[in-house]
Amino acid sequence: MNDILARRARRATAGIALSAALVAGIAPVTTIAAETSSPTGAVALQTEDAATAKERAYAAMQEALKNLEAAKDAASPEKLAEIDDDIASFQEIHDMVVTEAAKRREPLPAMQANVDAAQAKYDEAHNRTSGLQAELDKVLKELGDEAPSTAIKEHIKQLRSEIMAAERREESCEDDLHHYQRRLESQEKQVQYFESEAKEAKAHIDEDIAKRDALLDNLKKAQTAYDDACKAYEEAKAAADKATSPEITQPAETTPPSNSAQPAEATQPASSPATGKYAPSSSTKQANTTTGKLANTGDAAPSAIALAGIAAAGLGITATATRRIKNSR
Repeated sequence: MNDILARRARRATAGIALSAALVAGIAPVTTIAAETSSPTGAVALQTEDAATAKERAYAAMQEALKNLEAAKDAASPEKLAEIDDDIASFQEIHDMVVTEAAKRREPLPAMQANVDAAQAKYDEAHNRTSGLQAELDKVLKELGDEAPSTAIKEHIKQLRSEIMAAERREESCEDDLHHYQRRLESQEKQVQYFESEAKEAKAHIDEDIAKRDALLDNLKKAQTAYDDACKAYEEAKAAADKATSPEITQPAETTPPSNSAQPAEATQPASSPATGKYAPSSSTKQANTTTGKLANTGDAAPSAIALAGIAAAGLGITATATRRIKNSR
């Protein structure tokens, strides 16, 4: 009879321990091992890549900032003011020489007309001289070896006198022609000089304008590049912060299924032969306390210490029941 009671006590103790384990949500050993050894390499790799991308984005942002500062220094208000002053100076020179070239160009048509008139006079004088000389040569040729008569002598003398006058007239017209030509050439050279100065001033103006526009364009591009780098860094920083946040690096707690079977509470005996009341032993209290704590934690994989506590509590209950059976003999 006592052996039967002892076996029942041992079965009851094992049932209590198993019930406590189920209430606490203890999973089989294979499940616990699988959960505790779940792979985290992918998360670690993702975190490392995000940190590297953040560092690269930060370095790119610093480089863009450096370029922006250089562009701001190159296009500082002082340097832009210097360029604007040069542009204004060359613009003043350009306007002046353009005006002067226009003034020098105004008399050119009249001077060209004087040259043309002098050229006509010279051509006329030259043609008269040539005609008189041709007439004299004809008279002399017709005379031949014969002695000229008094009339022919007077005609020859008159032709030579007119030729000399025509040559003097031709020389005078030639001098006038050269004079007008030199004046025209000098005026044209002055016009060319001022026009060349205007072109050079215009080239300086265009060069300074292009330089100023290039500096401002570089500043605009550097500002845009820096803004883009800042945006890229903010995105990389947000990605890195998200990769290192607890929602990603820490696994979520496992909640026991709501429909899992909960063992019924063991019915305690109403009284004992010794005291008339049921008084649970310290081992039983410890087992119930441990079971309650495990059930309240909701941990999917309780530690080995908790398992050992439950086993120890079960052994204590078994020992107590055995002693009571022996004492009742």
